[in-house]
Amino acid sequence: MGELVKYIAQSLVNYPELVEIKEIKGNRSITIELRVAPDDMGKIIGKQGKIAKAIRTVVKAAAMKEDKKVNVEIIQ
Repeated sequence: MGELVKYIAQSLVNYPELVEIKEIKGNRSITIELRVAPDDMGKIIGKQGKIAKAIRTVVKAAAMKEDKKVNVEIIQ
């Protein structure tokens, strides 16, 4: 799941080399922490949070195959 989030984020930002992903795995859940350059924060969140919501939706749909719950957190 982390690789999917990283790929999507790198496609959206100006500084793809600064995209960092950290996966925290639990029993039935995974938390993915996404960090980007401060200048790219707006591109990841989008207007009214629409891009961030879309990223979360895609990741949750992919996680259904593995029967896991995934939470994507955008860290500043």
